[in-house]
Amino acid sequence: MTVPLFDYVLRLADNALVLGHRLSEWCGHGPVLEEDLALANMALDLIGQSRSLYDYAGEVGGRGHDEDALAYLRDVASYRNVLLVEQPNGDFACTMARQFFYSAFMHPYWQAMAASSDPALAAIAEKSVKEVAYHVRHTSEWAIRLGDGTEESHRRMQAAVDELWPYTGELFEADAIEAALIEAGIATDPRPLEGAWRATVANVLKTATLTLPATGWMQTGGRVGRHSEHLGHLLADLQYMQRAYPGAAW
Repeated sequence: MTVPLFDYVLRLADNALVLGHRLSEWCGHGPVLEEDLALANMALDLIGQSRSLYDYAGEVGGRGHDEDALAYLRDVASYRNVLLVEQPNGDFACTMARQFFYSAFMHPYWQAMAASSDPALAAIAEKSVKEVAYHVRHTSEWAIRLGDGTEESHRRMQAAVDELWPYTGELFEADAIEAALIEAGIATDPRPLEGAWRATVANVLKTATLTLPATGWMQTGGRVGRHSEHLGHLLADLQYMQRAYPGAAW
């Protein structure tokens, strides 16, 4: 039997873990030392959020799962993250566009979640909103720097925006799992946040001399376990140690 709160928290945790791991792949490969550190710090923020969420999911799920089991011992189809966060890093412009789209959504989301009637989720939100505010600022500055930079940087940033745009619609989906939680004031309804998100994105892209893609068909399925081929490769890397040495501890 599904437990709505467990499934809801798991979605948030999977988003943060998968994107945090993606950013961690840049460690040692950033374009400059300062940015290498910035990417690693954002990755740590997201992985920290995922730990808090997995820990709480284990409590409400009543299934004996701790944060390690939820992160390392589930297969691809059991993950509930949106498709956007599992997309490959690509070049630096692609990484910045992916992070900007996600962070611009999660900032108002965590702001709203801070008023959740669930004390644990409200506490996680209060901490996370401060971290994500920095993520928005950092990535928007890079979007502007690249978009309004050289001809080559502009081309790459526009290509990244166009490629990732079809994955953004899934951020604003809400289904039956969330309906009762939204009604009870526990969960945040993402649908009313789309207007503010679009305004933020449009303002940054305009400043960056980038073109806002036309709204059309959107990719979906990650929140119910239908993922791209990229997630399997990511999990093979993320879960290797735990799978190879079950129960290993420092």
